[in-house]
Amino acid sequence: MLKKYVSDLKKEFSGYNAKKLSADLMSGLTVAAVALPLALAFGVSSGADAASGLITAIIAGIVIGLLGGASYQISGPTGAMAAILLSLAAKHGVEGVFFAGFISGAILIIAAVLKVGKLVSYIPAPVITGFTSGIAIIIALGQIDNFFGTVSEGENAVQKLLSYGENGFVPDLNAVLFGALVVVIMIIYPKKLNAKFPASLASIIIALIVELILKLDVKQVGDIPKTLLLDSRLTVGAIVDNSKHIKDFISPAVSVAALGMIESLLCGASAGKMKNEKIDAQRELIAQGIGNMIIPLCGGVPATAAIARTSVAIKSGGNTRLVSVFHSVTLIASMFLLGPVMSKIPLAALAGVLMVTAWRMNEWSVIKNIFSKKLKVSATQFIVTMLATVIFDLTIAIAIGVVLSMFLFILKNCELRIDISDVDHKRLKKAGHELSTSMTDTKLVYLAGPLFFGTQEKLTDCLSQLEGANSIVFSMRGVPMIDDSAIGELEGLFETYTAKNVNILFSGVQPRVRGTLERAGFIEKIGEDRFYWDAVQALAYLDEQSA
Repeated sequence: MLKKYVSDLKKEFSGYNAKKLSADLMSGLTVAAVALPLALAFGVSSGADAASGLITAIIAGIVIGLLGGASYQISGPTGAMAAILLSLAAKHGVEGVFFAGFISGAILIIAAVLKVGKLVSYIPAPVITGFTSGIAIIIALGQIDNFFGTVSEGENAVQKLLSYGENGFVPDLNAVLFGALVVVIMIIYPKKLNAKFPASLASIIIALIVELILKLDVKQVGDIPKTLLLDSRLTVGAIVDNSKHIKDFISPAVSVAALGMIESLLCGASAGKMKNEKIDAQRELIAQGIGNMIIPLCGGVPATAAIARTSVAIKSGGNTRLVSVFHSVTLIASMFLLGPVMSKIPLAALAGVLMVTAWRMNEWSVIKNIFSKKLKVSATQFIVTMLATVIFDLTIAIAIGVVLSMFLFILKNCELRIDISDVDHKRLKKAGHELSTSMTDTKLVYLAGPLFFGTQEKLTDCLSQLEGANSIVFSMRGVPMIDDSAIGELEGLFETYTAKNVNILFSGVQPRVRGTLERAGFIEKIGEDRFYWDAVQALAYLDEQSA
């Protein structure tokens, strides 16, 4: 892996010059402009503070960016991760978030070694879409207090929402003013201008100016320390103390690691198509793991690759992983130079950014396609996963979504379709086959779908329509599998109809099904002469017998 990493670096920086360096630098500045307001917002929404969000973006940009599996990934705090961390912080405090993030980093490294990342490709698209929408709902619900200036209680977004029934809901007009101001600006902000100067940053600056002028009584971001080692961080002593209760952190750590893996690899796959560069999944997970073990030691929250920042890096002309480093250096400069000013940003303004971000997180075109085209299976996957994400945690939601998908797939593909028809002499004649007899007493039974214990009864019921037939040809080319139970049913049908002097033939049996019939002794019992390549050969045999 190390040799491949060195080889990839040589290829990445081959022909690197001042022009490419300048492009990377400008791209890094652009990404930092997008990342700054989001880092502050996601830091607060994760249950920590704005400074933690900045530290996360800075350390992730340097460590994960340099070690990552592709030249284009930009990692940092994300909305999806913040949604999970919110309930974790409510239950175990900020120190619990740090410890769970540390464990999740170790889990990601183990997952990389075991090549678990391949499993991400088996998660159905509607499940991912439902999960994303569920996360968006959690983010929006989690920002109600900051947006409206209210107070709620509970360990997760749903509990906080329900607590308003007991505590009451009395909005602070000052907070609503800043939240609404940011939302309106981000909605009406020109798209052309957004590419050069992000709407989120512009809206935060305007809200900050309004606050500095009017000096309204609203909750603010608070002090932003000029250090990369926050006072509130994970220490060796805290690791030892929390290890005594590690059972309480395994489940949330697995959720954090699972999200980090899913979001990072999906981001890499999507961005890889934009840059025509395939991501090394194993190395990316190791980078994410190392990064997430280092970040909490500095006071940051768990990070993952971010598609918004990554796409900005690519679209703004970034060439190498130095874009991620330059973006971090810019954030460091912002922390040290603009810390006193950023500390006065109203929390309601950051909440407004997250409200709009949550809305835009939804893959609306995909959702519209699912419901407009009435894709029932996809719609079920989407709705169930979305609700499970909001009610439960990530790992349970993904597990429910995948298991449901498998169940629906089995139901859909285990349907046995049966078509019974008479012999079509005109069709046979056109195909160059002409029978000498009329065969009015011969029936063709076309089977499509698996023959197993769940479909054998349907076969028996349909064959009740064959009363009066002297010959039956079963066309089984559409049968991909058969089990012992269905074979037993076929034996019973064969004996029943043979006793009535009805000639039973089989055609188009697939090799896999034929092998199962041979092992079960079915072919030996009824005779090899009852099996034909296709229905035409079977009918030709019956024609000779009646001649």
